[in-house]
Amino acid sequence: MKNIYITDLDHTFLKNDLSVSDYTKKIWNSYATDSIVSIATARTYMKTAQFLQGVEINAPMILLDGALIATMDKKIIATKTLGRDATDTIIEEGWKFGIYPFVLALEDAKNLRESFVHDKVLNRYQREVLTRYSSADNIQVEDGIRGKEENFKIVYMGEEELLRELHEHFLTKFGESVKYILAPETYTGCYFLTILNKEADKSYGIQSVSEAMGFELDNLTVFGDNFNDMGMFELAGTSVAMKNAQPEVKDIAKIVLPHTNEEDGVAKYLEGLKNG
Repeated sequence: MKNIYITDLDHTFLKNDLSVSDYTKKIWNSYATDSIVSIATARTYMKTAQFLQGVEINAPMILLDGALIATMDKKIIATKTLGRDATDTIIEEGWKFGIYPFVLALEDAKNLRESFVHDKVLNRYQREVLTRYSSADNIQVEDGIRGKEENFKIVYMGEEELLRELHEHFLTKFGESVKYILAPETYTGCYFLTILNKEADKSYGIQSVSEAMGFELDNLTVFGDNFNDMGMFELAGTSVAMKNAQPEVKDIAKIVLPHTNEEDGVAKYLEGLKNG
């Protein structure tokens, strides 16, 4: 039975400049012949494919926090989305707090084309994020943002206090009919509140990939650093937290690495396994 290795991207596999070192590529790719290797990320397919050039992936990827399961060659395995009406209602409730979200949606299933939708009204954290997407061709700007037919996730960015208030409001309004992820956003120094289909998370993604590839969860090792990784940590036979992981993530991990993502922690762990 093959071993399986699935890693988060940001602050885990990627360096802080969003690159993958040649050393990490070499070690990771050396596992691809005899093991199942893939990723689980909050990122879109488009960004993930961009970041992973030269990195071997031989199993479906868990994308958009588990809302999309797809292969590198754009075959969609499964989706868990929010409908237009639900998304519009969430947007309307959020605007009561003076904030609009980003909406990441499925534009074209046949060609796995995603859309990244935002309103003209932006806060400084959103504007900063958008500077990294200046060359993207899937960005849509609206005057009064609305949902699409199939929405992968709704993402609010802002000060921690505001997003905690917003989270409480959504819980009161919608209960557990949707899934919420409230966590720090390290790149910009703010918080983000992600809203997903109630069945969409990385643990759902792990189950989907397990069914597609026919592997046992006891043979699975996962790597991560943030709250959206905790679901897959609870499923995997071995869960590995980065040195830079959130304390709550370290608390449930079976292994906490002595290295950060900047220090190629995932690759050093994998190289250590090979060397005994």
